[in-house]
Amino acid sequence: MSHSEHQNLHAINLTVAIPTYNGATRLPFVIEQLRLQSNAEFINWEILIVDNNSSDETAEVIREYQSQWSQPFALRYICETQQGAAFARIRAIKEAKGEWVGFLDDDTVPAANWVAAACKFSEAHPQAGAYGSQVHGDYEVEPPPDFDRIASFFAITERGSQPHLYDPQMKMLPPSAGLVVRKEAWRASVPKNPVLSGRSNDSILNSEDLEAVLHIQNAGWEVWYNPDMEIYHQIPRDRLEKEYLLYLMRSTGLARHHIRMLRLKNWQKPLLFPFGLAKDTQKALFYFLKHRQKLKNNDVVASCEMEFLRSSILSPFYLWKRSSKS
Repeated sequence: MSHSEHQNLHAINLTVAIPTYNGATRLPFVIEQLRLQSNAEFINWEILIVDNNSSDETAEVIREYQSQWSQPFALRYICETQQGAAFARIRAIKEAKGEWVGFLDDDTVPAANWVAAACKFSEAHPQAGAYGSQVHGDYEVEPPPDFDRIASFFAITERGSQPHLYDPQMKMLPPSAGLVVRKEAWRASVPKNPVLSGRSNDSILNSEDLEAVLHIQNAGWEVWYNPDMEIYHQIPRDRLEKEYLLYLMRSTGLARHHIRMLRLKNWQKPLLFPFGLAKDTQKALFYFLKHRQKLKNNDVVASCEMEFLRSSILSPFYLWKRSSKS
């Protein structure tokens, strides 16, 4: 890296925010990998742990780290008591000192150059409001056959070695794991009271990360895929069991109507809603007819895809019922 590149990176402020819930055993792996980042000595950055009301020893683990911390970048800790990943990220944006906020989960381990790659990309893309990482799966046990068909539900994002712009027509966006956002874009675009808060004791709904990124994209900011930022999603054995997989499909499918409506202008929503519902119903019917033997044999991936399609049909009615109770 040249001296001029060092100077450019030095001018960038980056907060690496890690929302966590009961992450006491997982956080040390992430913090250690951040502590050992390469080519980051000329970058002005910090780590911000956002404890989303944990009931384990998360606070004690971070306090222990802080008591021995000797790095040139800060390790900060805050607690957000309102449950839900969306609220933890909103709090991170509020507390972050950086111009850019890079989100890691407590089970996503960044490559050694992740911080440097994140900062370099922002310099080259001045119109970017957000950009996502290349996310690999690190599985404790072998996933079920054909898992690649549902891997994206685990934020696995392997879309080649070249950066590309997420065009709004693609109807595809990066997940929050490894996402870097321009703080200014988030503050100006993302509602303080999101519809989707993330899975918690009060909500089954997923896709709260897509809701935030969609608001940024709808405001006119560019959203990119940056393959030079690589992270590894640690996926334990219990996350690959059928019961959890079906729950994940259901929580994502039930949120789908809201995500779809965010892509439309207000006048389009009542006109296009019946078409979307009809399309989802048709997809589910065709899928059932084509894969009924696999479904009869309890094929894990086929059952998951069917559950997502079924939940997508139910999504508008579930959301309306939920909003009428609030």
